[in-house]
Amino acid sequence: MGNKIVKLENICKNYQQEEISVPALKDVTLEVEEGDYLAIMGPSGSGKSTLMNIIGCLDLPTSGNYVLDGIDILSQNDNNLAEVRCHKVGFVFQNFQLLNEETAIENVKLPLSFAGVPYAERTERAQAALERVGLGDRLKFRPTQLSGGQKQRVAIARALVNEPKILLADEPTGALDQKSGAQVMELFKQLNDEGVTIIMITHDAHIAKQAKKIMYIVDGELRESMPEYDTETSPSQIDEIADETAITNNEEVASHE
Repeated sequence: MGNKIVKLENICKNYQQEEISVPALKDVTLEVEEGDYLAIMGPSGSGKSTLMNIIGCLDLPTSGNYVLDGIDILSQNDNNLAEVRCHKVGFVFQNFQLLNEETAIENVKLPLSFAGVPYAERTERAQAALERVGLGDRLKFRPTQLSGGQKQRVAIARALVNEPKILLADEPTGALDQKSGAQVMELFKQLNDEGVTIIMITHDAHIAKQAKKIMYIVDGELRESMPEYDTETSPSQIDEIADETAITNNEEVASHE
């Protein structure tokens, strides 16, 4: 058995809408070991982004327990949580979230400046991270001079530069064409082969099946299997299933009003 990086136990998350408490996550339990490559799959509104925010310490659960690399997250104050995010978690977002006025290397250096790394070391480490993702020849390029796939690789380099325990990827190919998306997924495979622990959320079955393990989230519940979301299901079919579920749920709500 490997070292368990992520341990979620009975996680619930409720959001308050006026006087109603709306559950986003229901009794989620999850363990992720060092070196795992996990895809969490589900339609829009299923709770997968809420789960990702909790794993990444961007949000806290309403109840339950969370231990990240031996740290009891729910007992930490805001400053400690910021430290955990800085050193333990690397984030990759669908829309890159790069600073357009800064070069690739300056974007990658940002987390190092927050972490208090000396300037000379920042430059060295940022350059190494960009070389690691195949962009050693694009250090001085701004995001507007890069393709979508290159922007996402800059974002991945930024996520890796602090050598985090886990890489969290939220729909990492969602804004890319098919070829660029395939290149990003090949990079994730390479990084995982090097020992990087990856947790990725997606609604795309073809992206999810490239992970070592797939779990499914529907209506805030995490499941080991979901027959209607097999690896031949297209993203549009998944969204159709989700729409049908939403219509059914809305009809049920209406019938009780």
